[in-house]
Amino acid sequence: MARILPVASFDGVVFGATGDLTMRKLLPALFHRFRDRQFPTSSRIIAAARTELDTDAYRVRAEAALRQHVDAASLEAGLLQDFLGLVQYQTVDALGPQGWPELVATLQERPEQVRAFYLATSPELYGPICHRLAEHGGLNALSRVVLEKPIGHDLASAQAINNAVGEVLPEKQIFRIDHYLGKETVQNLMALRFANPIFERLWHADTIDHVQITVAETVGVEGRGGYYDRSGALRDMVQNHMLQLLCLLAMESPISLDTDAVRDEKLKVLRALQRVEAHEVNSCTVRGQYAAGAAEGRPVQGYLADLGAPDSLTETFVALKMQVNSWRWAGVPFYLRTGKRLPRKMSEIVVQFRTPPFSIFPRDQHELQPNRLLIRLQPAEGMRLEMMTKEPGPGGLHLKPTGLDISFEKAFGQRYPDAYERLLMDVVRGNTTLFMRRDEVEAAWGWVQPILRGWSERRDAPRPYLAGSWGPSAAIAMIERDGRTWYESTD
Repeated sequence: MARILPVASFDGVVFGATGDLTMRKLLPALFHRFRDRQFPTSSRIIAAARTELDTDAYRVRAEAALRQHVDAASLEAGLLQDFLGLVQYQTVDALGPQGWPELVATLQERPEQVRAFYLATSPELYGPICHRLAEHGGLNALSRVVLEKPIGHDLASAQAINNAVGEVLPEKQIFRIDHYLGKETVQNLMALRFANPIFERLWHADTIDHVQITVAETVGVEGRGGYYDRSGALRDMVQNHMLQLLCLLAMESPISLDTDAVRDEKLKVLRALQRVEAHEVNSCTVRGQYAAGAAEGRPVQGYLADLGAPDSLTETFVALKMQVNSWRWAGVPFYLRTGKRLPRKMSEIVVQFRTPPFSIFPRDQHELQPNRLLIRLQPAEGMRLEMMTKEPGPGGLHLKPTGLDISFEKAFGQRYPDAYERLLMDVVRGNTTLFMRRDEVEAAWGWVQPILRGWSERRDAPRPYLAGSWGPSAAIAMIERDGRTWYESTD
């Protein structure tokens, strides 16, 4: 059974409590941690939003959300009601005076309690909410504030948000969340590299040919068109999730697992990324936008029709060729791609090793393929090492690629907490290791900024691709110019 580390009693305040993130992710995550008795029943979950509701009405909404997003077998009637008993609702206007005195009065009933404020709101409200909490006396020495991505839409706006929040809270109390960092497989990257010398001694340019990171979605904008059209794939996925994955893959060993030791090494990778200047965007980046096609066995319309805006230049797909300028990685390209309306929902890292310099096996008896380490983040978390082996039987020495598979669920035979469950409990503990530090966020925006500027200056339309395909053909051409190809798992 997974080890459960209990946390102290806390007051969890969720701003934006009527929104999709709260209903789909945060409440189910808290329920699972309550079911596993990870936090005591003296804890309180205080839902805050502008909507005029009372606690009973909000509990009805919360129960409906839990029944939709939590496995029915976990929803024992008594347990569900006990959890809902911890939930209370307060009407609070983030930009106005309504509700703040009442919210703070509730918090002051327990002045020494850990206070975890989760800002599931638009980023422009992060500063105002934190300032109002400070003005009304809602912050104490044990307060933590969680900021959802995106932290801004460019470097300047990210700095403005960080400045506004930093005026009332020290860095150690600010938790910039990236749920990818809470995934079991992502955390296993640390164990894979630094607990297994067999891999770490191969983890450099002498043995690795290239690295691919793919984050694919089958869905379109799904009601998020307003947000997505202001963002696009580069801001929405690359600047945070995918750069964080690259950092964990490429960083040097930290001196310990202490919070800042790990984040210091990730920051070094971000600073070592070779900048893609505006005039280089055509050779190192590909932008795409999905057109009408088929997804998950049904016809779907294109992005412009989904959005209802026929002239949008927002990309729903991006592919990048990147370089990390360090001794370990010199000459090893990192290829990243992400997009909507792709054939499969999956997140996967492929570390492809170099082919043997010479083969002793007859060419007509085998097709020698490179060794690959596949790290699957979703849907089935696990790892697979692909290697060449002899086909069984007396028919001669014929080679065939086979794989050594590790499925975490099968290997350990149990359900593991999802990313939000783990990260929420880390917030209560005050452990910021799996959260982004201010300088990380700003370094990531600093690397992305020249690409955004190059795209803006050129004003080229994104390349169209059929919904249900793997993106524009230019993305395939980009990697194949280097004599490589995108790996597409059939699992």
